[in-house]
Parts: sequence; C-alpha cells; structure tokens
Amino acid sequence: MDLKKMLSEAKTIAVIGCSGKSWRTSHQIASYLQEQGYRIIPVHPDYGEVLGEKAYPAVYDIPDETQVDVVDIFRDSAHTLQMVEDVCRRVEETGQRPLVWTQLGVSSQEAMARAGEEGLDYVENKCLMVEHRRLLG
Repeated sequence: MDLKKMLSEAKTIAVIGCSGKSWRTSHQIASYLQEQGYRIIPVHPDYGEVLGEKAYPAVYDIPDETQVDVVDIFRDSAHTLQMVEDVCRRVEETGQRPLVWTQLGVSSQEAMARAGEEGLDYVENKCLMVEHRRLLG
C-alpha cells in the first residue's frame, strides 16, 4: 500500500471520535488535516458540529453520496472492531472503500482481520498527522 499516494489523493477524512474540545488530540489532528485542505467529517454522537462541519453519530450516518476516502479512528482499542464493523456497513451501503486508519495506541487484531475480510486497506497504530507531515510535509 502506497500511503503517500493514498494521502495525496484523499479529499475527505471521517474522524471517528472527533472531539469538539480544542485541547483534545482528536480535535487538534482533525484541525491540522482541515488546514491541509482535507474535508473533515466529524463522527461523534455528542456533537452536532465540530470545526465548522456537521457531525454524525456514526460513520454509516454520513450521507451515502458523500465520498469518504479515509476513516480515522480515535477510539479506545476495545471499540475498534465495532468501528470497523460500522465502516463495513457503510461499504455495503455505498460501495465506497475507504482506507481505515487507527491512531497511535489504537490496535486490534480482530478489527484488522475484519477490515481485511472486507478488502479494506488498514493502517494501525500510527498518527495520521505525523505520517502526513512525514510523507507530504
């Protein structure tokens, strides 16, 4: 998998667990990505809007016509499999096949296996901001 190519071609990133609190890492990284020109779609059931974008309770609630290129997961590893299941549900509904990305400290062999079953590219335990800066900075 060519991460540099994927990140340079991506336009929209859904951030699962994107906080509305500016001091939270998920908010800071989503803000950075937005500043780099990506459209950010916050996914968090507690917010109606984050960073000026409408937030959705789950990734499968994002309108079907909205292309999602990357799904960045900012949830505890215990929830990662469920988040990947939610992405798979969206794949079945839309046919879109986003890159699934789990942030530093987020790791789940079951989630990785499930993403593989669905044919999704999967990046685990890496900071999207750090990798973006390294590859495209």
